[in-house]
Amino acid sequence: MKTAASLYGSSLYDLAKEENLGEPIMQQLEQIERIFKENPAYISLLLEPAIPQADRLKLIDEAFGEDAEPYVMNFLKLTCENGVLRNFSECVGAYRARYDADYGIARGIVVSAIPLTEEQKAALTKKLQAESGKTVILTEKVDPGVLGGLRVEFDGRMLDGTVGGHLSELRKRVNETVV
Repeated sequence: MKTAASLYGSSLYDLAKEENLGEPIMQQLEQIERIFKENPAYISLLLEPAIPQADRLKLIDEAFGEDAEPYVMNFLKLTCENGVLRNFSECVGAYRARYDADYGIARGIVVSAIPLTEEQKAALTKKLQAESGKTVILTEKVDPGVLGGLRVEFDGRMLDGTVGGHLSELRKRVNETVV
């Protein structure tokens, strides 16, 4: 069952697609999502019932009005008026999922013990693109706990080539053999 926030995001995508604005609206939504994550108090302010709705909508105009697509502005105001703004990331996620499906994009997360070099990221991206036939966008995370190797969450799968993953697999095999 889809939530209200995912329906809002999906509906915005339908409009953006119809108006051939999929990419610019996607970029603006991602920028606004980053701003909201960096400033969670701003969303609280926009949802504060003690502040008249007209004033809250004016705050949106002042913050984004000059730079945002009119559809994005109307979307922000609509989500603010209807209390969906607190789930803005979910709206963006629904938009992104539809956008990615239409444009053949697969997003993934690569986790390593140390930061990857640009050459390593490029090689991994190239390999994943060849395997999936999609444009790959990777987000890198560093976790010293993986000890070495890579763990890639991609296209609904988990590819675990970490030292910890290999040790866990070995432990599982030993336990199955002993039992």
